[in-house]
Amino acid sequence: MGSAGGAPCGDLVRIAVRVSGGTIEEATFDAEGCGAALAAASACIELVRGKPVLDAARLGPHDVARHLGGLSPGKLHAAELATDALHRALTNFWANEERVLGGSRGRVLVAMSGGVDSAVAALLAREAGHEVIAVTLKLWADPVTDGTKACCSPAAVVSARALAQSMGFPHLTLDMEDRFRGTVVQDFLSEHDQGRTPNPCVRCNGMVRFDAMLALADRMGAEALVTGHYARIERDAGGALLARAVDERKDQTYMLSALSPSLLERIRFPLGGLRKSQVRDLARTHDLSVADKKESQDLCFMAGTTRERFLSRHAARPDQGGEVVDRRGRVIGRHRGHRHYTVGQRRGLGVAAREPLYVLETDGDRNRVVVGGYDELAMRRVAVAPAILFRDGARVNRVRLRYRSEPVDCSLENSPDAGEHDTLTILLDDPVHGVAPGQTACFLEGDRILGSGTIAAASA
Repeated sequence: MGSAGGAPCGDLVRIAVRVSGGTIEEATFDAEGCGAALAAASACIELVRGKPVLDAARLGPHDVARHLGGLSPGKLHAAELATDALHRALTNFWANEERVLGGSRGRVLVAMSGGVDSAVAALLAREAGHEVIAVTLKLWADPVTDGTKACCSPAAVVSARALAQSMGFPHLTLDMEDRFRGTVVQDFLSEHDQGRTPNPCVRCNGMVRFDAMLALADRMGAEALVTGHYARIERDAGGALLARAVDERKDQTYMLSALSPSLLERIRFPLGGLRKSQVRDLARTHDLSVADKKESQDLCFMAGTTRERFLSRHAARPDQGGEVVDRRGRVIGRHRGHRHYTVGQRRGLGVAAREPLYVLETDGDRNRVVVGGYDELAMRRVAVAPAILFRDGARVNRVRLRYRSEPVDCSLENSPDAGEHDTLTILLDDPVHGVAPGQTACFLEGDRILGSGTIAAASA
């Protein structure tokens, strides 16, 4: 069952479907409101009853409007409600564990966010001869945030669905909001309470997003998952490894560093060898409506708001002011809540001093912010806990300690073996300023990703 509408428009459409063997055996509707809403809901089920479920996944509002002989712009909303209700019913169906379609050589599932990168990834998959099925994950819904700027909001789902259907692809939606909230958002809040600065995208990719899409690929009989990330996959004697993209400014391997080699065997990154300008040129050449669409720069659950406002709204306890101290413990000021500060931060400290001060540490237990001079930020030993290595640690020769930072030369203490580790120690060749606990350490051999872990502490 799926429903759409209600306040403020007053029209409400509910559609239920029963699927068997990849075919919609039965479809029913219930609608309240204007005559156009009832007509659109009726047309919607007429168009999908007895049809393959992938045909239903291609159905858009303009298909319903054509079936009705056309709708005025003011009445097209009824067709949008009806098709949205249908796709919400299908979303509930995709969430089932049962297999939907038999395996098909050449069929791929493509992650589509509604932006230019995922659209071109789907385009390249089709041009390579693949049967493309598009999927969008709904991860977050919050009336305070701006869903148009997020890649996984209800608004993004509708946008991605329209884009996929305009390209002729069936579109599926996976509702993972509960899992995302529990696994990613709650961890984000908890880490900030403890005075750490987490990276939720690494956690989402490694624990939520890709696992869910690959499980759906299995149920849809798809041989691979295709995404629009800027990353490459290379191989050594041990199999697949993530490698940095050709366009270093767009490289996303840091955010993907928790993906295991076994998952990489079933993932394709067709944009890894392209530059962003080439991707936009391809979109323009094929008249894709998103060719010049701006990119989202925010975390999906904070789109349109700030970290401070988000933490204040969602944290388990309210902000509490506390002491700003130096390394000797001398109180030199007051802060508005330790969650709003991160290691390396200079602006917004509100403390007068003869030299610039930086955040050296946030102490969640004592609700303190420790500050000091720039030289005090320099660290050469970084403890990581937990960590995973996909290859022997002796091969690690570089590490990235923040998403936008460049890799720095290093080695791992005691050359640990491949596998999971409770803790590892990184020995930096040169000191790095502003190593933040909670961030991800991404281990590299050249441009290849050999593992990752969470920064626990750093020392000089």
